[in-house]
Amino acid sequence: MADQEHKKYCSRLREVNEDDHDLRSGRKFRELEMPGPQAYEEAISFANWDVFWYTRGFPSMDTERSRRHASKILTYPLTIGSILHQNSGLTLSNQRVTPEGSRSLAALRTTLHVPPGAPDTEEAGAAKPQMRIFILGARAESSLPPHAWEQLCMLFPSCHFHLFFIGPQVSLPRPANSPSPKPPNESATKEDNIADQSAAENVSTMHTSTDTAKQREEDKPVYTPNVYEPPTPAPIARLKRTRSSVELYGIPSYTVPYTPQLTITGLQANYAEVHAQFQDTFDPYTDAFFLFSPGFGFPSPNSVSELDGKPYLQVASPTEWGPVVPALLATRCAIYITGFSPADVERDIRSIETAPDVAGEFEWVITPGENAFGSEKWEVADFDPRVMVKTNWGVWGIRGKGREVRERSSFSLF
Repeated sequence: MADQEHKKYCSRLREVNEDDHDLRSGRKFRELEMPGPQAYEEAISFANWDVFWYTRGFPSMDTERSRRHASKILTYPLTIGSILHQNSGLTLSNQRVTPEGSRSLAALRTTLHVPPGAPDTEEAGAAKPQMRIFILGARAESSLPPHAWEQLCMLFPSCHFHLFFIGPQVSLPRPANSPSPKPPNESATKEDNIADQSAAENVSTMHTSTDTAKQREEDKPVYTPNVYEPPTPAPIARLKRTRSSVELYGIPSYTVPYTPQLTITGLQANYAEVHAQFQDTFDPYTDAFFLFSPGFGFPSPNSVSELDGKPYLQVASPTEWGPVVPALLATRCAIYITGFSPADVERDIRSIETAPDVAGEFEWVITPGENAFGSEKWEVADFDPRVMVKTNWGVWGIRGKGREVRERSSFSLF
């Protein structure tokens, strides 16, 4: 039994290691060359990665490694596109879409597509409203190059997208006037002065080092194992048309009008801090929320219940998703959520079924199940190399529960 476990983990770790070395090899990655606009008479299939790449005109994926590289980059835009597109593989017939979900998707598709028989071109969308996609708790997806997100526009030629990345770990552009690295010769000329200064400091602090070490031991926080906090991605490249949006939103933010069809805005804050600026503008015909692996069912690292002293689940935590999910349900816009494994999907669903102000306040849009456009690359946890997941393995969706109210006229005789 131990040999089988060893073989399973080692084969995956070897695969991850070889993939990382390949990314740093300097070779030309043909699998990441994105195709341009789709021809009008060519339909796109969302059955799986292979059929999509073929019908979309991607270069041939000749190796499993190429598939893993391409799927990791495209899993975010393709998860969104494969759900919203009229050719989606999620339908009523395969029981992945509910009747309520069918109505939500029909509303969104009136904006995303043109009437039957009309040409689905950029000119056809001149009079259409903008489609807003709110990606909450964004991390790695906010650091994707914009040309990867442009593939979403290629699926809907007549639609204008505005993507909002909102979350405390959103990656922001590098500062416009960031200092350039110092040249090596400059640092070498100051080496002697720095050495003399550090020697003097060592002599002056020799007598207090013992007391400082003891104080640090007392102040050192208790290490909690197996609690993974995804790091904030590195700053992204500043494009030519990147502009600051701090004056508009009052928080660290930026906006990039990348193409006439795609605008990207990043807001580095919890969604609860900016909800008031959007709450009166939501429309189920033009707005949708996407939460990629939000971790609803994980314990909160910041909030503890006053009753029993145990951490809140993140879906109920006042510092994470507690005030956010009820606000999203109140908009009546569809909320699509992914998970990185079957256990993660089940854990998140169980958490929302017991969360205050959430349980009983939603209806299903997409039933839980596997996502055909999840990443095929294993991601390894830092705290335990045996913990490996695949980004966006599963997907499900909900929206705020509708309550039909029928008013009776006071003048009626019946």
